[in-house]
Amino acid sequence: MPKQRPEPFDSDEQEERPSKSQLKREMHALQALGETLIAMKPAELARFPLSDDMLRAIEETSRIRSHEGRRRHMQYVGKLIRKEDLVAIQGVFDGIEQEKEQRDHAFHRLEKWRDRLIDEGDDGVDLFLAEHPTGDRQTLRQLVRNARKEREQGKPPTSSRKLFKHLRETLAL
Repeated sequence: MPKQRPEPFDSDEQEERPSKSQLKREMHALQALGETLIAMKPAELARFPLSDDMLRAIEETSRIRSHEGRRRHMQYVGKLIRKEDLVAIQGVFDGIEQEKEQRDHAFHRLEKWRDRLIDEGDDGVDLFLAEHPTGDRQTLRQLVRNARKEREQGKPPTSSRKLFKHLRETLAL
C-alpha cells in the first residue's frame, strides 16, 4: 500500500496568517514603542490615551534595576500595548512631530530675521517692525549694532545670540 502524502497547504490560507518571524517583528516594534513611552516625561506621557495598567507598568519600570528583570518587564509592556488603541497613540505621536516641525520652522524664520537684521542694519529693523509692531526699536537697533561690530571684529557672537533671544521673546516663541 503506497504512503499517502499529506495535502499541501492551500496558498491562500498560508498568506493570511503572518509568519512567526513577522509576529516577532511586530512584538519587538511594540516593545520599542513601550521604550519610547517610558523615556518620555510625565507631562508628555499625559497626552497619550493609555490605560491605567499601562501607566502603572510605565511607572514601575523606573524601579527595576536588574537587566533580566527589565527585559521581562519590557515584554510585559509590549503585551499591554497590544491592548491599547495604537491608532490614537500614533495620532498623538504625529501631533508631537508636527509641533516639533512648526517649532523648528519658527526658529529658522527667527534665524533668517536675525541674519537679515545684522546684514541690513536699520533698514532691516524698519522692515521687522513693520511686520511685528510690538518690537522695541531701540533695543533692536542696539543689539544689531553690537552684533555687526562683533562680526567685523571676529569676536564670539554674544550680541547675535542676545538678538536672537530678543526676537524670540518679541514673537513669543
